[in-house]
Amino acid sequence: MKQKDTFYKELRALMIPMAIQNFMLALVSATDAVMLGLIDQNSMSAVSQAGQIQFFLNLLVMGFGIGVGIMTAQYWGKGDRRTIERIAPTGMKIVLAIGGGMTFAALVFPEFLMKILTSDPDLIPLGTEYIRTVALSYVICGVTQVYFALLKNTGHAASVSAISSLAVVLNILLNGIFIFGLLGLPALGIKGAALATVISRVVELLLTVVETQVHGAVKLRLKYFFARLEKVLRQDYMRYTTPVIGASLVWGIAYMLYSIIMGHMGSDAVAANSITGIVKNLVSCVIFGVGGGAGVMVGNLLGAGRLSEAKGYAARLTKLSAVVGAVTGTVLILSTPVILHFVDLTDTAEYYLKIMMVFCGFNVCAQSINHVVLDGIFGAGGDSKFDMINNVAAMWCFSVPFGLLAAFVFRWPVPVVYCIVNLDEIVKMPSVFMHYRKYIWLRNITRTLE
Repeated sequence: MKQKDTFYKELRALMIPMAIQNFMLALVSATDAVMLGLIDQNSMSAVSQAGQIQFFLNLLVMGFGIGVGIMTAQYWGKGDRRTIERIAPTGMKIVLAIGGGMTFAALVFPEFLMKILTSDPDLIPLGTEYIRTVALSYVICGVTQVYFALLKNTGHAASVSAISSLAVVLNILLNGIFIFGLLGLPALGIKGAALATVISRVVELLLTVVETQVHGAVKLRLKYFFARLEKVLRQDYMRYTTPVIGASLVWGIAYMLYSIIMGHMGSDAVAANSITGIVKNLVSCVIFGVGGGAGVMVGNLLGAGRLSEAKGYAARLTKLSAVVGAVTGTVLILSTPVILHFVDLTDTAEYYLKIMMVFCGFNVCAQSINHVVLDGIFGAGGDSKFDMINNVAAMWCFSVPFGLLAAFVFRWPVPVVYCIVNLDEIVKMPSVFMHYRKYIWLRNITRTLE
């Protein structure tokens, strides 16, 4: 009984802050949709499609951030802070380069990027304006993710949640001021939403740097930033980070293709798909909290060499993920009438939305198990290669080709295409359970260095 009480106490301490953080981040997209939807449906749809650029960037920078997190969790469990401080700057330098490159592309080629995301002539100029204004936030977000990885995996998940929540509240307030021209300022519409994002990202980064350097158990030290990381640690970092990035890109590019497919099926399809995605992110915050907590808890135990306890924790987390998924999916489906009350859609978009929400509810049940096991448990033991292989099989050998055929060859109805491209989470499940039982993830990846 004592072990059970400890398990849930540890999980609550990690899950609640992470769930709040994910909810608040999803809330920004929701308020963007609501506020811009009050202007018109096209403004909401354009920003939703333009947001795919941020989504793609997150795949890259979060992959390197997760790599830092995997190493941090295990070395923190081992009690080796110095090695963490030597590894983290490697991830920071990489995300600075990636974020800087994306900012440059968004400033110089915004219209080209938008044309990739949609063919609707009404959405392209609106999305171009948004991308050009929000570009600076791209380089900022990667740096913040590395700091967050350090804090979350060293006992400061609550601080990350508080900082992220404060930034979200600021973003929402600035959205209202800049979009509608409150407090005597001019109404900027889409450009105002982008400006609010940039300012809130800057504030978030400043607060995160202060928290890490003043109260954090692990610091980002300048001397390690310019020093060359030992070869064995550099190889370990890339060994466990590369599969994470591969899995993220395989999954994320396919997911972007899903949005692009819907983006080429008309503004009604874009609007319904955008709202479904926003609601899904809002109600899935607990799933991401459990997954994040699983990574830290199992990783700490593995790094400390307590493999038997890690195995027991993983079993409980897997069962819990099924319960959380069922509850989350049910809530999502039941929320449909409420969502329809607050959004102004055409009759066609409303019809699409009702069908998408029902299917998405079932999809979330599978996503919960997959996220906790693949990203949390497997990731904690450095076993991310399977995630990449599984994504290739489920998404690129099934959902993507069949989705493209359904949309552009057979020209099936929008709801049917949506269901096909979102079947990947369900397709993954059998192989995930079989791989879990092999216990390849049950290993200590730390090293003892002089």
